[in-house]
Amino acid sequence: MSKRAIIIVDLQKDYLSSGSFALTGIDAAAANAARVVEAGRGKGDRIIHVHHIAKDAASPLFAPGTDGIQPIPAVAPRQDDTVIVKNYPNSFRETALHQTLRDGGIEDVVVVGAMSDVCIDATARAAADLGYNLTVVHDACATRDKAFGDSVVPAPQVHATIMSALEFGYGKVTTTADFLS
Repeated sequence: MSKRAIIIVDLQKDYLSSGSFALTGIDAAAANAARVVEAGRGKGDRIIHVHHIAKDAASPLFAPGTDGIQPIPAVAPRQDDTVIVKNYPNSFRETALHQTLRDGGIEDVVVVGAMSDVCIDATARAAADLGYNLTVVHDACATRDKAFGDSVVPAPQVHATIMSALEFGYGKVTTTADFLS
């Protein structure tokens, strides 16, 4: 049995171009995530989907009971997959994720999903801090432009900044092609 888990974070419909909070490059990221997941299934990796559901029903993002909380079809869970619901950016916070990984004897985690600079960043750092060997497949992740003060930071810059920090201090950051080879 594999000691690796593929963790798909927040690849949900609200992030699609038709959703309430469209991300730059989400279609390509979801397609790459699907390729990573299929390769993981073929190797016997544990597949874990983490879905964000807001605590507040009036939330503009991931509001409970809305279509936006549904998974993007390309990466929808299958019967043998694990689904974990979270309410915070860090997929480990107040969820069963860490216990699920420990119970499964998981040593290596591969993280894909959204948003690069929020939930991917928080989840990846937590995984490394908890002692897992971390890989982030960066082209299977997406984000959007962000504002800071009077500046607008383009999505590719936001993404590159986060990925460079993760690679520097937390784990391996790779492409889908390199991960699959």
